[in-house]
Amino acid sequence: MNRTEISYFPQLQDITQAKITLKDVVLHTPLQQNQDLSEEFKANILLKREDLQIVRSYKIRGAFNKIAQLSKADLQKGVVCASAGNHAQGLAFSCSKLNIKGKIYMPATTPRQKIRQVEMFGKNNVEVVLTGDTYDAAEAAALNDCRKSGMAFIHPFDDEQIIEGQATVGLEILQDTEEPIDYLFIPVGGGGLMAGVGAYFKQMSPHTKIIGVEPAGAPSMQKSLEAGKVVELGEIDKFVDGAAVKKVGEISFSVCRKVTDQMVTIPEGRVCTKILELYNHDAIVMEPAGALSIAALDLFKNEIKGKNVVCIVSGSNNDITRMEEIKERSLLYEGLKHYFIVRFPQRAGALRTFVDLVLGTTDDITHFEYSKKTSREKGPAVIGIEVQKKEDFNGLVQRMEEHEFVFEYLNEKPDLFQFLI
Repeated sequence: MNRTEISYFPQLQDITQAKITLKDVVLHTPLQQNQDLSEEFKANILLKREDLQIVRSYKIRGAFNKIAQLSKADLQKGVVCASAGNHAQGLAFSCSKLNIKGKIYMPATTPRQKIRQVEMFGKNNVEVVLTGDTYDAAEAAALNDCRKSGMAFIHPFDDEQIIEGQATVGLEILQDTEEPIDYLFIPVGGGGLMAGVGAYFKQMSPHTKIIGVEPAGAPSMQKSLEAGKVVELGEIDKFVDGAAVKKVGEISFSVCRKVTDQMVTIPEGRVCTKILELYNHDAIVMEPAGALSIAALDLFKNEIKGKNVVCIVSGSNNDITRMEEIKERSLLYEGLKHYFIVRFPQRAGALRTFVDLVLGTTDDITHFEYSKKTSREKGPAVIGIEVQKKEDFNGLVQRMEEHEFVFEYLNEKPDLFQFLI
Protein backbone atom coordinates (compact mmCIF):
# COMPACT_ATOMS: atom_id res chain seq x y z
CA MET A 1 0.00 0.00 0.00
CA ASN A 2 1.56 3.31 -0.97
CA ARG A 3 1.54 6.57 0.98
CA THR A 4 -1.30 8.11 -1.08
CA GLU A 5 -3.62 5.18 -0.42
CA ILE A 6 -2.88 5.14 3.32
CA SER A 7 -3.49 8.87 3.74
CA TYR A 8 -6.60 9.13 1.53
CA PHE A 9 -9.95 9.66 3.26
CA PRO A 10 -13.10 10.85 1.45
CA GLN A 11 -13.79 14.48 2.34
CA LEU A 12 -17.25 16.00 2.74
CA GLN A 13 -16.59 18.60 0.05
CA ASP A 14 -15.66 15.89 -2.49
CA ILE A 15 -18.72 13.82 -1.63
CA THR A 16 -20.94 16.89 -1.92
CA GLN A 17 -19.36 17.70 -5.29
CA ALA A 18 -20.05 14.11 -6.40
CA LYS A 19 -23.70 14.57 -5.45
CA ILE A 20 -23.84 17.71 -7.62
CA THR A 21 -22.16 15.84 -10.51
CA LEU A 22 -24.73 13.06 -10.26
CA LYS A 23 -27.88 15.14 -9.66
CA ASP A 24 -29.21 14.92 -13.23
CA VAL A 25 -28.02 11.35 -13.80
CA VAL A 26 -28.90 9.09 -10.87
CA LEU A 27 -32.11 8.71 -8.92
CA HIS A 28 -32.31 9.88 -5.33
CA THR A 29 -33.56 6.45 -4.23
CA PRO A 30 -36.12 6.12 -1.43
CA LEU A 31 -35.38 5.32 2.19
CA GLN A 32 -38.36 3.17 3.14
CA GLN A 33 -39.49 1.69 6.41
CA ASN A 34 -40.16 -2.05 6.08
CA GLN A 35 -43.10 -2.93 8.29
CA ASP A 36 -42.55 -6.71 8.36
CA LEU A 37 -38.88 -6.42 9.32
CA SER A 38 -39.63 -3.67 11.84
CA GLU A 39 -42.21 -5.87 13.56
CA GLU A 40 -39.97 -8.95 13.42
CA PHE A 41 -36.98 -7.23 15.02
CA LYS A 42 -38.96 -4.74 17.17
CA ALA A 43 -36.92 -1.91 15.62
CA ASN A 44 -37.34 0.81 13.02
CA ILE A 45 -35.88 -0.96 9.96
CA LEU A 46 -35.32 1.32 6.96
CA LEU A 47 -34.26 0.06 3.53
CA LYS A 48 -32.17 2.26 1.22
CA ARG A 49 -33.56 1.08 -2.12
CA GLU A 50 -30.62 1.18 -4.53
CA ASP A 51 -32.31 -1.74 -6.26
CA LEU A 52 -34.59 0.97 -7.73
CA GLN A 53 -31.64 2.91 -9.16
CA ILE A 54 -31.55 3.75 -12.88
CA VAL A 55 -29.38 0.69 -13.69
CA ARG A 56 -30.83 -1.28 -10.75
CA SER A 57 -27.73 -0.85 -8.58
CA TYR A 58 -25.66 1.86 -6.88
CA LYS A 59 -22.71 1.26 -9.23
CA ILE A 60 -23.76 4.03 -11.60
CA ARG A 61 -22.85 6.58 -8.91
CA GLY A 62 -19.14 5.75 -8.79
CA ALA A 63 -18.77 5.04 -12.51
CA PHE A 64 -20.33 8.32 -13.64
CA ASN A 65 -18.54 10.39 -11.00
CA LYS A 66 -15.19 8.98 -12.11
CA ILE A 67 -15.76 9.34 -15.84
CA ALA A 68 -17.20 12.86 -15.53
CA GLN A 69 -13.93 14.04 -13.97
CA LEU A 70 -11.69 12.79 -16.78
CA SER A 71 -10.00 15.37 -18.98
CA LYS A 72 -11.42 16.20 -22.41
CA ALA A 73 -8.49 14.41 -24.00
CA ASP A 74 -9.22 11.25 -22.00
CA LEU A 75 -12.91 11.44 -22.78
CA GLN A 76 -12.15 11.63 -26.49
CA LYS A 77 -10.10 8.42 -26.25
CA GLY A 78 -12.84 6.61 -24.36
CA VAL A 79 -12.94 4.36 -21.31
CA VAL A 80 -12.46 0.67 -20.57
CA CYS A 81 -13.60 -1.59 -17.76
CA ALA A 82 -13.76 -5.27 -16.88
CA SER A 83 -16.97 -6.51 -15.30
CA ALA A 84 -19.62 -9.19 -15.62
CA GLY A 85 -22.23 -7.30 -13.65
CA ASN A 86 -23.40 -4.01 -12.22
CA HIS A 87 -20.22 -2.00 -12.83
CA ALA A 88 -20.45 -2.81 -16.54
CA GLN A 89 -24.01 -1.52 -16.66
CA GLY A 90 -23.09 1.63 -14.77
CA LEU A 91 -20.21 2.34 -17.13
CA ALA A 92 -22.36 1.60 -20.20
CA PHE A 93 -25.05 4.04 -19.06
CA SER A 94 -22.40 6.67 -18.30
CA CYS A 95 -20.91 6.33 -21.78
CA SER A 96 -24.32 6.75 -23.38
CA LYS A 97 -25.14 9.77 -21.19
CA LEU A 98 -21.80 11.49 -21.89
CA ASN A 99 -21.73 10.34 -25.53
CA ILE A 100 -18.25 8.81 -25.28
CA LYS A 101 -16.81 5.52 -26.42
CA GLY A 102 -16.66 2.64 -23.96
CA LYS A 103 -15.17 -0.84 -24.14
CA ILE A 104 -16.33 -3.45 -21.65
CA TYR A 105 -14.47 -6.72 -21.22
CA MET A 106 -16.61 -9.54 -19.88
CA PRO A 107 -15.80 -13.24 -19.31
CA ALA A 108 -16.98 -15.46 -22.16
CA THR A 109 -19.06 -17.31 -19.56
CA THR A 110 -21.20 -14.24 -18.82
CA PRO A 111 -24.95 -15.03 -19.21
CA ARG A 112 -26.48 -13.57 -22.35
CA GLN A 113 -29.04 -11.67 -20.25
CA LYS A 114 -26.29 -9.61 -18.61
CA ILE A 115 -24.64 -8.88 -21.94
CA ARG A 116 -27.97 -7.64 -23.33
CA GLN A 117 -28.43 -5.36 -20.33
CA VAL A 118 -25.01 -3.77 -20.89
CA GLU A 119 -25.74 -3.31 -24.60
CA MET A 120 -29.15 -1.79 -23.81
CA PHE A 121 -27.73 0.80 -21.39
CA GLY A 122 -24.71 1.58 -23.59
CA LYS A 123 -26.62 1.79 -26.88
CA ASN A 124 -24.20 2.54 -29.74
CA ASN A 125 -21.49 3.95 -27.47
CA VAL A 126 -20.30 0.66 -26.01
CA GLU A 127 -18.46 -2.34 -27.39
CA VAL A 128 -18.66 -5.59 -25.42
CA VAL A 129 -15.64 -7.89 -25.68
CA LEU A 130 -16.03 -11.46 -24.41
CA THR A 131 -12.73 -13.04 -23.39
CA GLY A 132 -11.48 -15.73 -21.03
CA ASP A 133 -13.47 -17.77 -18.54
CA THR A 134 -12.97 -15.61 -15.45
CA TYR A 135 -13.09 -11.98 -14.31
CA ASP A 136 -9.30 -12.04 -13.84
CA ALA A 137 -8.81 -12.96 -17.50
CA ALA A 138 -11.19 -10.20 -18.61
CA GLU A 139 -9.42 -7.65 -16.41
CA ALA A 140 -6.00 -8.63 -17.77
CA ALA A 141 -7.29 -8.15 -21.32
CA ALA A 142 -8.84 -4.78 -20.42
CA LEU A 143 -5.63 -3.48 -18.82
CA ASN A 144 -3.62 -4.65 -21.82
CA ASP A 145 -6.00 -2.76 -24.11
CA CYS A 146 -5.53 0.39 -21.99
CA ARG A 147 -1.74 0.15 -22.27
CA LYS A 148 -1.97 -0.08 -26.04
CA SER A 149 -4.80 2.40 -26.71
CA GLY A 150 -4.29 4.97 -23.96
CA MET A 151 -7.96 4.66 -22.98
CA ALA A 152 -8.73 5.21 -19.27
CA PHE A 153 -9.37 2.14 -17.12
CA ILE A 154 -12.36 2.57 -14.78
CA HIS A 155 -11.90 0.32 -11.76
CA PRO A 156 -15.08 -1.07 -10.15
CA PHE A 157 -14.13 -0.08 -6.58
CA ASP A 158 -10.47 0.80 -5.96
CA ASP A 159 -10.50 4.47 -6.96
CA GLU A 160 -11.01 7.72 -5.06
CA GLN A 161 -13.68 9.18 -7.37
CA ILE A 162 -15.51 5.83 -7.47
CA ILE A 163 -15.59 5.78 -3.65
CA GLU A 164 -16.79 9.40 -3.49
CA GLY A 165 -19.59 8.59 -5.95
CA GLN A 166 -20.73 5.63 -3.85
CA ALA A 167 -20.59 7.87 -0.75
CA THR A 168 -23.59 9.81 -2.07
CA VAL A 169 -25.74 6.86 -0.95
CA GLY A 170 -24.85 7.86 2.63
CA LEU A 171 -25.49 11.53 1.96
CA GLU A 172 -29.02 10.71 0.77
CA ILE A 173 -29.73 8.50 3.79
CA LEU A 174 -28.98 11.33 6.21
CA GLN A 175 -30.90 13.81 4.07
CA ASP A 176 -34.00 11.62 4.23
CA THR A 177 -34.28 11.02 7.98
CA GLU A 178 -34.47 13.35 10.95
CA GLU A 179 -34.01 10.46 13.37
CA PRO A 180 -30.51 9.40 14.41
CA ILE A 181 -29.32 6.22 12.70
CA ASP A 182 -28.07 3.74 15.29
CA TYR A 183 -26.97 0.92 12.96
CA LEU A 184 -26.05 0.91 9.28
CA PHE A 185 -25.64 -2.42 7.46
CA ILE A 186 -23.60 -2.26 4.23
CA PRO A 187 -22.93 -5.09 1.75
CA VAL A 188 -19.21 -5.48 0.99
CA GLY A 189 -17.48 -6.79 -2.11
CA GLY A 190 -14.41 -4.81 -3.10
CA GLY A 191 -15.14 -2.25 -0.39
CA GLY A 192 -15.97 0.86 -2.43
CA LEU A 193 -19.50 1.27 -1.08
CA MET A 194 -18.54 0.79 2.57
CA ALA A 195 -15.51 3.06 2.21
CA GLY A 196 -17.62 5.88 0.78
CA VAL A 197 -20.75 5.58 2.88
CA GLY A 198 -18.77 4.73 6.02
CA ALA A 199 -16.53 7.78 5.60
CA TYR A 200 -19.53 10.08 5.17
CA PHE A 201 -21.25 8.68 8.27
CA LYS A 202 -18.13 8.88 10.42
CA GLN A 203 -17.97 12.60 9.69
CA MET A 204 -21.70 13.39 9.83
CA SER A 205 -23.12 10.74 12.17
CA PRO A 206 -20.18 9.37 14.19
CA HIS A 207 -22.38 7.55 16.73
CA THR A 208 -23.79 5.26 14.00
CA LYS A 209 -22.41 1.71 14.18
CA ILE A 210 -21.14 0.66 10.73
CA ILE A 211 -21.61 -3.06 10.04
CA GLY A 212 -20.03 -4.54 6.90
CA VAL A 213 -21.63 -7.72 5.52
CA GLU A 214 -19.89 -10.26 3.28
CA PRO A 215 -20.87 -13.69 1.92
CA ALA A 216 -19.35 -16.53 3.95
CA GLY A 217 -17.79 -17.97 0.81
CA ALA A 218 -15.80 -14.79 0.04
CA PRO A 219 -14.78 -13.04 3.30
CA SER A 220 -12.00 -10.99 1.69
CA MET A 221 -12.56 -7.78 3.70
CA GLN A 222 -12.91 -9.63 7.00
CA LYS A 223 -9.67 -11.55 6.43
CA SER A 224 -7.89 -8.36 5.38
CA LEU A 225 -9.03 -6.43 8.45
CA GLU A 226 -7.94 -9.31 10.68
CA ALA A 227 -4.51 -9.36 9.02
CA GLY A 228 -4.12 -5.57 8.98
CA LYS A 229 -3.38 -5.65 5.24
CA VAL A 230 -5.05 -6.67 1.99
CA VAL A 231 -5.23 -10.46 1.77
CA GLU A 232 -5.97 -12.30 -1.48
CA LEU A 233 -8.16 -15.35 -1.01
CA GLY A 234 -7.71 -18.59 -2.93
CA GLU A 235 -10.94 -20.24 -4.05
CA ILE A 236 -14.18 -18.41 -3.30
CA ASP A 237 -17.88 -19.19 -3.66
CA LYS A 238 -18.99 -16.91 -6.50
CA PHE A 239 -22.73 -17.33 -5.91
CA VAL A 240 -23.17 -13.85 -4.37
CA ASP A 241 -21.59 -12.48 -7.52
CA GLY A 242 -22.03 -8.80 -6.69
CA ALA A 243 -19.95 -9.18 -3.52
CA ALA A 244 -17.70 -12.18 -4.17
CA VAL A 245 -14.14 -10.93 -4.75
CA LYS A 246 -10.83 -12.60 -3.97
CA LYS A 247 -9.13 -9.33 -3.13
CA VAL A 248 -10.53 -6.01 -1.87
CA GLY A 249 -9.12 -2.72 -3.10
CA GLU A 250 -6.03 -1.18 -1.52
CA ILE A 251 -7.62 2.27 -1.37
CA SER A 252 -11.01 1.01 -0.21
CA PHE A 253 -9.34 -1.16 2.45
CA SER A 254 -7.36 1.78 3.82
CA VAL A 255 -10.64 3.67 4.33
CA CYS A 256 -12.72 0.70 5.52
CA ARG A 257 -10.31 -0.12 8.33
CA LYS A 258 -10.93 3.41 9.70
CA VAL A 259 -14.72 3.38 9.44
CA THR A 260 -15.87 -0.21 10.04
CA ASP A 261 -17.12 -1.08 13.50
CA GLN A 262 -17.76 -4.75 12.75
CA MET A 263 -17.59 -7.22 9.85
CA VAL A 264 -19.90 -10.23 9.65
CA THR A 265 -20.28 -13.03 7.11
CA ILE A 266 -23.56 -14.61 6.01
CA PRO A 267 -23.96 -18.15 4.58
CA GLU A 268 -25.05 -18.14 0.96
CA GLY A 269 -28.09 -20.27 1.84
CA ARG A 270 -29.22 -17.69 4.37
CA VAL A 271 -28.97 -14.99 1.69
CA CYS A 272 -31.20 -17.12 -0.57
CA THR A 273 -33.81 -17.48 2.18
CA LYS A 274 -33.94 -13.68 2.53
CA ILE A 275 -34.28 -13.18 -1.23
CA LEU A 276 -37.33 -15.46 -1.25
CA GLU A 277 -38.85 -13.91 1.89
CA LEU A 278 -38.52 -10.34 0.60
CA TYR A 279 -39.98 -11.37 -2.77
CA ASN A 280 -42.92 -13.25 -1.23
CA HIS A 281 -43.71 -10.73 1.54
CA ASP A 282 -42.88 -7.38 -0.08
CA ALA A 283 -42.55 -8.08 -3.84
CA ILE A 284 -38.96 -6.78 -3.65
CA VAL A 285 -36.66 -8.39 -6.21
CA MET A 286 -33.07 -8.58 -4.97
CA GLU A 287 -29.86 -9.94 -6.34
CA PRO A 288 -27.88 -12.01 -3.80
CA ALA A 289 -25.57 -9.12 -2.87
CA GLY A 290 -28.60 -6.88 -2.40
CA ALA A 291 -29.98 -9.16 0.31
CA LEU A 292 -26.77 -9.36 2.36
CA SER A 293 -27.50 -6.43 4.66
CA ILE A 294 -30.99 -7.68 5.55
CA ALA A 295 -29.73 -11.24 6.07
CA ALA A 296 -27.36 -9.91 8.76
CA LEU A 297 -30.13 -8.53 10.98
CA ASP A 298 -30.65 -11.89 12.73
CA LEU A 299 -27.12 -11.68 14.15
CA PHE A 300 -28.01 -8.41 15.89
CA LYS A 301 -31.63 -9.02 16.92
CA ASN A 302 -30.95 -8.28 20.58
CA GLU A 303 -28.76 -5.23 19.95
CA ILE A 304 -31.04 -3.47 17.47
CA LYS A 305 -34.27 -3.77 19.47
CA GLY A 306 -35.85 -0.32 19.71
CA LYS A 307 -33.16 1.22 17.45
CA ASN A 308 -33.17 3.02 14.09
CA VAL A 309 -31.53 0.70 11.57
CA VAL A 310 -30.70 1.20 7.88
CA CYS A 311 -29.96 -1.66 5.48
CA ILE A 312 -28.60 -0.77 2.05
CA VAL A 313 -30.26 -2.88 -0.66
CA SER A 314 -27.47 -2.59 -3.19
CA GLY A 315 -29.05 -4.00 -6.35
CA SER A 316 -31.71 -6.08 -8.11
CA ASN A 317 -29.97 -7.44 -11.20
CA ASN A 318 -31.07 -11.02 -10.61
CA ASP A 319 -31.36 -13.38 -13.56
CA ILE A 320 -34.73 -15.19 -13.39
CA THR A 321 -32.99 -18.43 -14.40
CA ARG A 322 -31.20 -18.40 -11.02
CA MET A 323 -34.40 -18.70 -8.99
CA GLU A 324 -34.36 -22.50 -8.95
CA GLU A 325 -30.82 -22.47 -7.57
CA ILE A 326 -31.79 -19.80 -5.04
CA LYS A 327 -34.72 -21.90 -3.84
CA GLU A 328 -32.54 -25.03 -3.68
CA ARG A 329 -29.79 -23.31 -1.66
CA SER A 330 -32.38 -21.90 0.72
CA LEU A 331 -33.99 -25.29 1.33
CA LEU A 332 -30.62 -26.93 1.93
CA TYR A 333 -29.59 -24.20 4.36
CA GLU A 334 -32.90 -24.36 6.26
CA GLY A 335 -32.58 -28.16 6.61
CA LEU A 336 -35.68 -28.80 4.51
CA LYS A 337 -34.10 -30.67 1.59
CA HIS A 338 -31.92 -33.74 1.85
CA TYR A 339 -30.13 -35.90 -0.70
CA PHE A 340 -29.22 -39.55 -0.28
CA ILE A 341 -27.71 -42.40 -2.25
CA VAL A 342 -30.04 -45.27 -1.39
CA ARG A 343 -29.12 -48.83 -2.37
CA PHE A 344 -32.40 -50.51 -3.26
CA PRO A 345 -32.74 -54.30 -3.31
CA GLN A 346 -33.23 -55.28 -6.95
CA ARG A 347 -36.64 -56.82 -6.51
CA ALA A 348 -40.13 -55.78 -7.45
CA GLY A 349 -41.80 -53.57 -4.86
CA ALA A 350 -38.63 -52.17 -3.23
CA LEU A 351 -39.49 -48.59 -4.18
CA ARG A 352 -43.08 -49.01 -3.00
CA THR A 353 -41.80 -50.21 0.36
CA PHE A 354 -39.66 -47.08 0.57
CA VAL A 355 -42.58 -44.80 -0.29
CA ASP A 356 -45.06 -46.52 2.01
CA LEU A 357 -42.89 -47.19 5.04
CA VAL A 358 -40.03 -44.67 4.97
CA LEU A 359 -41.53 -41.43 3.69
CA GLY A 360 -43.49 -39.37 6.21
CA THR A 361 -46.96 -38.13 5.35
CA THR A 362 -45.64 -34.65 4.45
CA ASP A 363 -42.30 -35.74 2.89
CA ASP A 364 -41.93 -35.29 -0.85
CA ILE A 365 -39.52 -36.90 -3.31
CA THR A 366 -38.26 -34.06 -5.52
CA HIS A 367 -35.31 -35.80 -7.18
CA PHE A 368 -34.89 -39.44 -8.25
CA GLU A 369 -32.23 -41.08 -10.39
CA TYR A 370 -32.01 -44.87 -10.55
CA SER A 371 -29.92 -47.20 -12.66
CA LYS A 372 -30.66 -50.95 -12.50
CA LYS A 373 -27.54 -53.12 -12.35
CA THR A 374 -28.39 -56.71 -13.29
CA SER A 375 -25.15 -58.12 -11.89
CA ARG A 376 -25.69 -56.65 -8.41
CA GLU A 377 -28.08 -57.35 -5.55
CA LYS A 378 -28.62 -53.66 -4.78
CA GLY A 379 -29.16 -50.81 -7.26
CA PRO A 380 -28.15 -47.29 -6.19
CA ALA A 381 -30.57 -44.38 -6.52
CA VAL A 382 -29.91 -40.70 -5.88
CA ILE A 383 -32.96 -39.36 -4.06
CA GLY A 384 -33.81 -35.81 -3.03
CA ILE A 385 -36.45 -35.50 -0.30
CA GLU A 386 -38.08 -32.27 0.85
CA VAL A 387 -39.46 -32.25 4.37
CA GLN A 388 -41.99 -29.82 5.81
CA LYS A 389 -40.17 -29.13 9.07
CA LYS A 390 -36.46 -29.36 9.91
CA GLU A 391 -37.20 -31.85 12.72
CA ASP A 392 -38.78 -34.30 10.21
CA PHE A 393 -35.29 -35.27 9.02
CA ASN A 394 -34.53 -37.38 12.11
CA GLY A 395 -37.66 -39.49 11.65
CA LEU A 396 -36.86 -40.03 7.98
CA VAL A 397 -33.38 -41.36 8.76
CA GLN A 398 -34.70 -43.51 11.60
CA ARG A 399 -37.26 -45.19 9.33
CA MET A 400 -34.63 -45.90 6.66
CA GLU A 401 -32.50 -47.63 9.26
CA GLU A 402 -35.47 -49.57 10.72
CA HIS A 403 -36.37 -50.96 7.30
CA GLU A 404 -32.73 -51.76 6.51
CA PHE A 405 -32.26 -49.42 3.56
CA VAL A 406 -28.53 -48.85 3.02
CA PHE A 407 -27.85 -45.17 2.33
CA GLU A 408 -25.28 -42.38 2.21
CA TYR A 409 -26.22 -38.82 3.21
CA LEU A 410 -24.96 -36.46 0.49
CA ASN A 411 -25.58 -33.06 2.10
CA GLU A 412 -22.53 -33.54 4.31
CA LYS A 413 -20.30 -34.67 1.41
CA PRO A 414 -19.90 -31.50 -0.71
CA ASP A 415 -17.56 -32.97 -3.35
CA LEU A 416 -19.84 -35.93 -4.04
CA PHE A 417 -22.91 -33.70 -3.77
CA GLN A 418 -21.61 -31.30 -6.43
CA PHE A 419 -20.76 -34.20 -8.72
CA LEU A 420 -24.09 -36.02 -8.46
CA ILE A 421 -26.66 -33.24 -8.02
